[in-house]
Amino acid sequence: MKTDLHSKVDALFADLAGRAVPGLAVGVLREGEVLLNQGYGLASLSQLTPIRADTRFRIASVSKQFTVAAALLLERRGLLSQDDDVRSHVPELAALPERVTIGHLMRNTSGLPDVLELLRLGGVNLDQRVDRAGLLAAMARNSHLNFAPGSRFLYCNSGFALLGLIVERVSGQSLDALLQAEFFGPLGMGSTAMLVESDVPLPGLASPYLPDGQGGWRRAQHGFEHGGEGGLVSSVPDLLLWAAHLLQPTPGVADLAEALGARVPLNQGADSPYAHGLEHSRLDEFAALGHGGLWPGYRTEFLLLPEANLAVVVISNDGALNPYKIARDIARLVLGRPAPVPRPDAAAALLGTWLNAEQGQLFELSLQGGRLMAQQWGASFELQPEAEGRWLPLRGAYEFELLGLQQDGGLRLGMGAGRSVDCRRVTSRVALPAGLAGDYWCEDIATRWRIEAHEQGLRVWVEGPLLKAQQAWTLHGLDDRLFELRGAGYWAPTHLLLRAEYGHDHAVSDLIVDSARIKGLRFKRHTAL
Repeated sequence: MKTDLHSKVDALFADLAGRAVPGLAVGVLREGEVLLNQGYGLASLSQLTPIRADTRFRIASVSKQFTVAAALLLERRGLLSQDDDVRSHVPELAALPERVTIGHLMRNTSGLPDVLELLRLGGVNLDQRVDRAGLLAAMARNSHLNFAPGSRFLYCNSGFALLGLIVERVSGQSLDALLQAEFFGPLGMGSTAMLVESDVPLPGLASPYLPDGQGGWRRAQHGFEHGGEGGLVSSVPDLLLWAAHLLQPTPGVADLAEALGARVPLNQGADSPYAHGLEHSRLDEFAALGHGGLWPGYRTEFLLLPEANLAVVVISNDGALNPYKIARDIARLVLGRPAPVPRPDAAAALLGTWLNAEQGQLFELSLQGGRLMAQQWGASFELQPEAEGRWLPLRGAYEFELLGLQQDGGLRLGMGAGRSVDCRRVTSRVALPAGLAGDYWCEDIATRWRIEAHEQGLRVWVEGPLLKAQQAWTLHGLDDRLFELRGAGYWAPTHLLLRAEYGHDHAVSDLIVDSARIKGLRFKRHTAL
């Protein structure tokens, strides 16, 4: 017999019934009792296999808390310390401007550039084959830091890939073997395992899908191997077992809930939303802990509300769904809280393209179905209205908050760590600066960009260490020194900001590049001898 909660959640996904579409699995745990464990849609469109309660998915970055748990366990045993210099365990890394510690890796405060974006700047997309050795090589050649370690929070897959490698080197076993012995086995998480290779068949694993742009679906392609940053496959029942352990520790299994959720202030004393593999947020009046996972065709949300003794898990094989929002909608159903109401009236004055050139912030606000949507760095996300004219993103691990319109017509943007800037509305584009064409080289990613004239303006040709076939990106002016680079990419478009620096001859000498997870990376003009 279906409960009231079952009926309400079924109603949320009624549009999936009887259709050959990907879907999701959802689970709810409260007071130690599983209230809901249900699948909707298809795990395989070709085989018409339904998603069941125990269907397995790649959970991507939800893996990070398990990597941190393994490292914290080794720290308790005296085998490593959060204060250790990362290079003492991974000497292959290039010398860095400042000391980066294991604790910085755990808390996304290292300042290291994200390895996925390092490769993307070299033209490598997520559907291309890159093994773990290639990922380590990309991290090892880099000597750039986005900021002083510990001074800011910025999401970074490099940190957790390195952390997983350190765990393996210190423990003398694979990360999967350690997690199986210490957590997955004792907790009965029989569907959870580290799946490093992208192309290994696994029984019960849902296929990942992306919209094809024509109302249908295409199977998402994966080329990268995985590690501590996102290599686990799991299921809703298994993640509910892990949630139960975090909310009420299981005898005989290491209790790391407090350590995983512990917050460490940034250098200047400001709070960071990211703890140790888990992110702090709020759901109405409740403090929340959790983490999302995102990989082409897979999306996950792991949500804990400790004060309500509640956990919600949502995992999807539909790359267009938003489990972050869905998990919170389900939590409100359980708690009897009303869902937030869209405010298109309040959003209307915010629409348009906004820029702060000095801080490299460019984003577009639009209304879609009555909801305010933001587009930044090639990603699109919904914004939810809050008190006092503020808007917060319905996504995790991203410091972006609209703080309201100013008297001069600007829009104030919160960027975390106590920082905010005023952005101006972009009403027109300017011409690209003269003398921009030429070759530019970045040592940190061993990549050449060639900017050439094209019938529609200037185009960037990219050639990196793993991609020898050239790939074209286009440039678009913002002011005399700042311009936007756009590329189609795979899964998500590439949107970057480039700032020109000029030499004594008034010609462009360097390009300074900002992306979502790389700040201030330098490309130097290469002049033939």
